[in-house]
Amino acid sequence: MSASSRRLQKELAEMRSNSSGTVRIAEVDEANLLHWVLLLYPDREPYNRGAFRVTVDFPTEYPFKPPRVTFVTKIYHPNVDDKGQVCLGIIQAENWKPATRTEQVINALVSLIAEPEINHPLRADLAEEFQKDKKKFLKNAEDYTKKHAERRD
Repeated sequence: MSASSRRLQKELAEMRSNSSGTVRIAEVDEANLLHWVLLLYPDREPYNRGAFRVTVDFPTEYPFKPPRVTFVTKIYHPNVDDKGQVCLGIIQAENWKPATRTEQVINALVSLIAEPEINHPLRADLAEEFQKDKKKFLKNAEDYTKKHAERRD
């Protein structure tokens, strides 16, 4: 077993034992620990009306290179583009540290969803709407969540 697989196995076990109400591990193939599927259950409006499927893909060089986090479920958010790519500082190459754990990455993602980084948007139109008319943004995000997010169970 490779060093990255051992590390991921340990992190997966830790995440399963520390599971919170906002994140659930939906699927991980024990034969391929480099691909995780998570369900996010945001606890704040406007995203608290649905669940969001997210993939975490680890490079074979993990933990020396960061994982890639992608939203499978569409989300109306300034820091997530229409392909599901996320602008998340903790996993950008220049910020990545091998000591960073997956749980920290997921916690940073949950925080980003709750508090958008409008100074580093992937969708400038949504960042502008968030800044100029937050009420409209929240309504649009809530409607989008109802339409596209997975049901909470």
